[in-house]
Amino acid sequence: MIDPVEEFKKHTGEVVPLPTAVPGNTPIYQTASATGHRTLWVVFVIMLISSLAFYIMAFRVPVQKRLFHILTAFITTFATISYYAMAVGDGVGKNKITIKHTQKHFPDTYDVIYREVYWARYVDWSLTTPLLLLDLCFLAGVNGASILVAVVADLIMILTGLFAAFQVDESPKWGWYAMACIAYLVIIYQLAINGRQTAMQKDNKTATFFAAIGGFTLILWTVYPIIWGIADGSRNINVDSEIIAYAVLDILAKPVFGFWLLFTHDAMSNSASIDGFWANGLGKEGTLRVGDDDEGA
Repeated sequence: MIDPVEEFKKHTGEVVPLPTAVPGNTPIYQTASATGHRTLWVVFVIMLISSLAFYIMAFRVPVQKRLFHILTAFITTFATISYYAMAVGDGVGKNKITIKHTQKHFPDTYDVIYREVYWARYVDWSLTTPLLLLDLCFLAGVNGASILVAVVADLIMILTGLFAAFQVDESPKWGWYAMACIAYLVIIYQLAINGRQTAMQKDNKTATFFAAIGGFTLILWTVYPIIWGIADGSRNINVDSEIIAYAVLDILAKPVFGFWLLFTHDAMSNSASIDGFWANGLGKEGTLRVGDDDEGA
């Protein structure tokens, strides 16, 4: 009787072992480690302390001069809530990505990846970045129509970024990403072109300050989509690195931005002052009177 193994060895010289496991069957989980979680808690504390500082600074100036203080305090307040949610695990989901590997002589294999997506971060950005734009637009004196365009473009940028983060197919994902980048170009125009031209019509100190803090903001905001591209987009960096990168950007874009804005604004002798409803509420003519009899009744 012919032994098939021996015959095979005569022709090949060795026995090739059959695979005992099919690659791609085990899901890959890309999640944060203790380093990432500690980073979230550290940023939460920084945002909380910054918020308290901004509210204290607001109460130290007349209500007529609190516009920038209130807006800036709201920015870090929302960020505090967001980072707390991410730190305790309430603001995170998992995106399932399936990658197909085509084999020439074997059946196709698949890698299934579950990557953490911190959706609370997008909620944060959808609230804080419009407020940050208001800070810059009010500083420059941008008109209401331009402010509305910038804020709507900003919301489009954040929402399309969220859709891209949870998209499982590569082509639609980068389509959403392209939309977000186009919306960001609108924001750049409103700040770098329109905002700068408007600020230059003010005094030299305000124009110089707006150019500095506006340029600082645009540089930071340009880094965000780069991080997204190599993190959620192409998954070239792990979740911990993503958390740390966004943490550094958020600290610079919110607390550092806020302290720079408020300290400089408070030092300017011609800082904005708002009266009317902001400072005094509704006047006598605008109040509602309940229970008064009509005259002549």
